[in-house]
Amino acid sequence: MKTNTNISFLFLTLLLIVSSVNSVFSQSKSDKFVVVLDAGHGGHDPGNLGNGFKEKNIALNIVLEVGKALEKNQDIQVIYTRKTDVFLKLRERAAIANKADADLFVSVHCNAFSNSAHGTETYVLGLHVNEQNFNVAKKENEVIFLEEDYEKHYEGFDPNSPESLIGLTLMQEEYLDQSIQLASFIENNFTGKLKRKSRGVKQAGFWVLHNTYMPSVLIETGFLTYKPEGLYLNSNKGQDEMASAIKEAILHYKDNLDQNVGGYFSNNITETDLVSETLEEDIYEDITFKIQIAASSRKIMTKPYNFKGLDPISVEELGELYKYYYGSTSDYNVAKRLKSEADLKGYDGCFIVAFKNNQQVPLTEVLKTTSN
Repeated sequence: MKTNTNISFLFLTLLLIVSSVNSVFSQSKSDKFVVVLDAGHGGHDPGNLGNGFKEKNIALNIVLEVGKALEKNQDIQVIYTRKTDVFLKLRERAAIANKADADLFVSVHCNAFSNSAHGTETYVLGLHVNEQNFNVAKKENEVIFLEEDYEKHYEGFDPNSPESLIGLTLMQEEYLDQSIQLASFIENNFTGKLKRKSRGVKQAGFWVLHNTYMPSVLIETGFLTYKPEGLYLNSNKGQDEMASAIKEAILHYKDNLDQNVGGYFSNNITETDLVSETLEEDIYEDITFKIQIAASSRKIMTKPYNFKGLDPISVEELGELYKYYYGSTSDYNVAKRLKSEADLKGYDGCFIVAFKNNQQVPLTEVLKTTSN
């Protein structure tokens, strides 16, 4: 009981800190789109050394290439957590991004495992959904043990304890949609442009993501322990290609924001691309289905011309995040038709959400019930 009380107090304190920091930073926001690029590890922390390759060097080379490409855009300001082979504490990395009131935080790493696992992964903050995700987060979080007085600065956080990760999602929840959006763009580029194997967009409890107050992702560019992948990532060609794919994903994300709307990556139930309007009714009492078509940090008028002609549009405000929905119905078949309409308008990442008593509820749970 005492442990639970301490954890609850810690999370409440952290939430209060977030609120105050966001208030201060919002007063000094740059007119430019600020991207903080974070090369993992550095200095006396080499990261993983699979097959003799050095994670810290590969991550830095990729980050510098991403930054050089982004700096060609006059609307973007690039800030690096490190540009040389130096050691940075996790809290220093997060502090750099927060002080800049950045629009994005992108951390680059290389993975390792004991078998022939290979492929890219891009993480957003969340409770680990399986042991493997927890182990990846644990490995990256353990860098705090290289810092002096880490117990004082990380307020009892223990990378080896799943309980320490329970509250990490609280402070990033309002940015989760945008983080997933960017992560999906990155992974799509890895597979579509580079033909790399993608292990998907995942959620895990990374301390550095938990302490940044903006949309944030951590990219595992591949496994150095898988020699063909290690050779690729250690090559100039591999680093240039990975940097280009990441840069293009960031620009895609920014373009969506510039249009005041954003796509969304979701693991929800996949629907057919086009649904006939002659389907029988599939009514769910007390449930309202809507189509989430966008998530943005900007609030705009819910007029059809702002959403490619779709009407009606509703908006939900969650802190500094706005979610935009198309349509409203209690008929699930109508909802599928509305989703198809949104798909055809270009919102190919849209998905159906369910509400009960004005509160969002899991769609999968709704669909398990018996329709009338």
